[in-house]
Amino acid sequence: MNTGMLYLIPCTLGDTPAEQVLPQHVIAVARKLTHFVVEQPKTARQFLSALKPEQAIQSLHFASLNEHTAANELSELLSPLLAGHDVGIISEAGCPGIADPGAELVNLAHRKGIRVVPLVGPSSILLALMASGLNGQRFAFHGYLPIAEADRGKALAKLEAESIKLGQTQLFIETPYRNEKMFNALLAHCRPQTLLCVATDITLPGENILTRTIAQWKSLPKPPLDKRPSIFLLQGAG
Repeated sequence: MNTGMLYLIPCTLGDTPAEQVLPQHVIAVARKLTHFVVEQPKTARQFLSALKPEQAIQSLHFASLNEHTAANELSELLSPLLAGHDVGIISEAGCPGIADPGAELVNLAHRKGIRVVPLVGPSSILLALMASGLNGQRFAFHGYLPIAEADRGKALAKLEAESIKLGQTQLFIETPYRNEKMFNALLAHCRPQTLLCVATDITLPGENILTRTIAQWKSLPKPPLDKRPSIFLLQGAG
């Protein structure tokens, strides 16, 4: 039985036109597909509409994959592939399976013998690391840190200590409306010589990526972070 191919389709990180951040080949693949697994159908339709798909947007098939998807529902998401249709996975922003849903479905596809095809596109994690000047040979992404102030402080101290011990860049994110609290916690709990990169609005018109020591950050005006997608990168100095 011939199965379809599962394409991992990156999307834009905001309102940036797709042609500015996606290769033409990726746009061409997305345009021709008729079956999609997406984090949110509404925003996926908006993204695909801007690409001008070959088929009418109303005729495209969308299945949801998000934090509410149960493990026993994953097999059904592969049904179009087993019927011979190519399928594209699209998350809300950036690359599927990288700090976004998709990995469990991809894992199941491998077990079913379905070919998985990753496509090139913007990853805020990698773009921030590239632009930070911090160690790109050894790094770790930790997602969200604890919200409670005391727990967050302990987590930051632990990440800083690990960074010093391993020579490792530590990357993490925060919900945009809590960015300022995270930034203040970094200044309060990290050593003066520790390097901190704050990467905001990556690929968007207001993009701002700046690396300074904690001591230098304390002497500067605080960056405008409220409700702006940001990534924090930390590298401790021994």
